[in-house]
Amino acid sequence: MAIQKQLIAVLQLLLIALVFDIANGKGLELGFYRYTCPRVEAIVRKTTANYIHRAPSLAAGLLRMHFHDCFVRGCDGSVLLNSTANNQAEKEGIPNLTLRGFQVVDAAKTALEAACPGVVSCADILALVARDAIYQIKGPFWPVPLGRRDGRVSIANEALTSLPSPFANITQLKANFASKGLNTKDLVVLSGGHTVGVSHCPVIVNRLYNFTGKGDTDPSLDPKFIPQLKSICSPTDTTSVLAMDRTPRSFDEDYYTVVLRKRGLFQSDAALLNDKQTSAYVKLQSKSFGYTFFNDFSKSMVKMGKIGVLTGSAGEIRRTCALVN
Repeated sequence: MAIQKQLIAVLQLLLIALVFDIANGKGLELGFYRYTCPRVEAIVRKTTANYIHRAPSLAAGLLRMHFHDCFVRGCDGSVLLNSTANNQAEKEGIPNLTLRGFQVVDAAKTALEAACPGVVSCADILALVARDAIYQIKGPFWPVPLGRRDGRVSIANEALTSLPSPFANITQLKANFASKGLNTKDLVVLSGGHTVGVSHCPVIVNRLYNFTGKGDTDPSLDPKFIPQLKSICSPTDTTSVLAMDRTPRSFDEDYYTVVLRKRGLFQSDAALLNDKQTSAYVKLQSKSFGYTFFNDFSKSMVKMGKIGVLTGSAGEIRRTCALVN
């Protein structure tokens, strides 16, 4: 009788754990397609390499796209959907107007549909493409558990409300990441993704020309850096680009050195110096030559890739990434 009660108790705990996992979007696993599409990672890796070899700058865009997907409705591929006559999709949201690399995801999807039709989700493809693109430019490699399914809903305004703003302060950033199940270390580590890529003048002109509405500059910017930025960005410039750090095509720890020198482009970059934990990490990486950065980034990317995922029978497996079935 006692053994039966113990077995019942164990089964109840397992059931509770299962319900908890489902409610929190778990259910991803390494080797998810081992029987249904065993070459999935090789196919995505080859497709991604073909594009990054020709245009290495796409790596930053694909990493950003994965981040933007996961922070809006979870990692469900909703950022890939096109708008319809009745709905403006996430692509049309202001933070997503400069996203690049959709063609890489589409090409990988086409190759996978030829090899194993109707099996691999666009959400999984985006997660793999982002990882493989960064690895192609000599960045870290991280395991990508698979099994995501594609969402059917994509709303432009949600990109504006769900994504962390480049104008955010540290309190807002920590709250935004916490709402996605990510902690303060994840915040400062994933901010390191700004080590690759470029941004555009509109995100910094306010810091340069009218920070408090009095024609002043942001005091958190290095005064010696301001003339250089002004030489690139006029108050009305919407097209010129700025490198995020001094090595925008290399995935390295230089971003943290730039932030420590008060030369981070975004207010959200500068905000990392306004918290004890994030500031300590910035200082560590700026002096350690990235000793732990790759490993930390890999761990945080795995966590980010699990945000709000659809698994099991939820969502769908899209035939075309830009369209619901």
